[in-house]
Formats: sequence, C-alpha cells, structure tokens
Amino acid sequence: MSGTETVIEVRDLRMQFGRHVVHDGLDLDVRRGEILGVVGGSGTGKSVLLRAIAGLERPTAGRISLLGTDVLAGDEAAREALSSRIGVMFQDGALFSSLTVAENVEVPLRSVAGLSAETRAGLARFRISLSGLPWNAGDKYPSELSGGMRKRAGLARALARDPEIVFLDEPTAGLDPIGAAAFDELIRDLSHSLGLTVFLVTHDLDTLYAACDRIAVLAEKRVLVTGTLDDMLEVDHPWVQEYFRGPRARAARQEGAPRAGMG
Repeated sequence: MSGTETVIEVRDLRMQFGRHVVHDGLDLDVRRGEILGVVGGSGTGKSVLLRAIAGLERPTAGRISLLGTDVLAGDEAAREALSSRIGVMFQDGALFSSLTVAENVEVPLRSVAGLSAETRAGLARFRISLSGLPWNAGDKYPSELSGGMRKRAGLARALARDPEIVFLDEPTAGLDPIGAAAFDELIRDLSHSLGLTVFLVTHDLDTLYAACDRIAVLAEKRVLVTGTLDDMLEVDHPWVQEYFRGPRARAARQEGAPRAGMG
C-alpha cells in the first residue's frame, strides 16, 4: 500500500525544444510506495517527463523536488547523492551490447566508493535473481537474450544501487501477453517487497489494471487528471473516455483487476 508522503513533486513544469512546447504548467505529485502509471496520447511527452524528473533532461522552467531535494538547484554532490537513490529502466533495457548482463548490472555500482570487485559481482548476481532471470543469465550478452529477458536485465541494472524510486519507460512494450503479464506481476511484487516507489510510463492498459495504484493522464501539455482507475471512468474528456471506456479497456478491466487484486 502506498503512503501519503510525497516523494516526487513537480510544479509549473515547462519543457520546450526550440519552438516546440511539450509541457506547460505541468503539476504532479507521486506518493511513497505507490506505482503510478503515466499515460497519454502520442506526442504528449511521457518519456520526456520521466527524463526531466530523473534529472536526465533539464526543464525550460518550473520546479522538481525528488525525495526532498530540488533537482534543478542542487550542486553536483547533491545530484550525485540523489542519483544513488533512484534507478531508471529505459525501453528495451538499453544495455551495453559489449558487456555481459552481470557487467551491465555492475556499471552503476562502479561509482560506489569502497566496493570490491567481489562485492560488486555478488550484488549484481543478487539483483539479477530479483529480476527473475535464470541463474546463468549473468554470463550472457544482450544479443543472446530474448526481449523479455533484456527488459528484466535492464530492471536488474535499475535496481543495482538499491533505489527508493524506480523509473520504468514502457517496460512491457513489445512483449507477448504472457511475458507482459509476468513482468507486471514482477513489478508489483518488487514494489511491495522492497518498498519501491514506481514511476511507470506505459500505453498498456493491461499493465494499468494489473500493476498500478494510480494513473496520471498527460494531455493538453499538462497532467490533465490523476486518480484511480475508477476515477478515470468519471473524467469527461474525449481522450480519457476513449482510452478507459473502449473495448480494449473493458477487456483489460475484466482480466487485470482480479490478477492485481484491485476490484
């Protein structure tokens, strides 16, 4: 269950690239321990928002507070300390092709002072096991893995430094329904067992119903609405109505709610 403490606070965010404005006056709060699903139509800037909050993209204007730290105002030491408390999983894992899975997971650990090579290797093996990969996956290269296994390897790397918040960008994109359902369950289990806060960008209705506690809808250059899945059904907006009341949504609601225990 999520608490009431706000661990991500975004206020009046503006993201602009040249003359193209992606977000303008965007506000968002994320609570500790929740899985927040971020959805929106094509071009609404879901991944851009993730990258801005995670400190990978600098906003044009606005304020972002992450775990009580101003992401934009802090010095290099403060940003480095903050980066150790978050993990990011990019689409398709974004693994280094020349490194094994274990070596990929060790990459974030190399910036931790005082860790021996043996300790790094042990931590990497543990994170790989947490991600649900088989015991021998650490010795394989990304090209030797299936799409689903690469995503799990990317998740293991995001978990490498035992973060409090994990950012997941389209984690089930490209997976078959069985693989996607298994990944949804893994996210839910890890959030509960590790106390993770999860910021999850997705277009997958099944993931929303199976894994997410709340939804944030991006539209009109801002967060149009946040709330539970039931709340979404009451929103009087064309895109929200089409997305959450269409036939695919009805099918996902019937299948996903029982699996996630979210009646």
